[in-house]
Amino acid sequence: MCVFLSLGTLSLLGVENPEPITTAESYEQNFTNEGGFEFRFRYLKNIMGLWMNQSVRREINGVDYVEGKTARKAMLDHKVGFDELCDLCREAEPFEAYVDVQDDRFLVPDSMIAEIKRARADGDQPVPETIGEIIRTIYCSMGACYAKAVEGLRELTGNEYTSINIVGGGCQDYYLNQMTANATRLPVFAGPIEGTSIGNLIVQMIAGGEFASLQDARDCVARSFDVRRIDPQP
Repeated sequence: MCVFLSLGTLSLLGVENPEPITTAESYEQNFTNEGGFEFRFRYLKNIMGLWMNQSVRREINGVDYVEGKTARKAMLDHKVGFDELCDLCREAEPFEAYVDVQDDRFLVPDSMIAEIKRARADGDQPVPETIGEIIRTIYCSMGACYAKAVEGLRELTGNEYTSINIVGGGCQDYYLNQMTANATRLPVFAGPIEGTSIGNLIVQMIAGGEFASLQDARDCVARSFDVRRIDPQP
């Protein structure tokens, strides 16, 4: 069985169930039931996504990301893209550090970089100094949060899950894909990128008789788009 992860500025992680789960334990772990196609239920929780990464990038590039706050001076002599952030993270010295990405302190801080450092210092933990170490801290923390959520799904549903399918723009982040596979110890299937649009389209095609069933439509999607497999590293 597969866990889905819709990854963008926010993360939606969950599974598809035939019935809602409304137990006290589910409530305590902050899972919700969303109505889906053919009366299925998307059982999921909201988790921090690439907002922290995006905020660091804006800060490096000197772009104001909170309305009304003063724009900063760019930290480097060129504009940094997301691929370069991944490269800086990969090239950084091994540095495993964690923060609670669900903490409200990371929603609209004056400086995301400073807030991450402050969170580490508040816990008397080593503080990341380079941009690569900052991004690595974010990715380690997101992976750990995903792993905790997957374990919660196992407990709440009684099911065992064998893979994670990441869709949305965030599935292009090769380093986060790998960190997610490592943290959860599950293979990750990355793609398709436009998962939401494709889902909307195939529902309309089912209604129009182009597909005989949801499974037929999903099989077509699997054949039609590039989906990469990322296995956990030893």
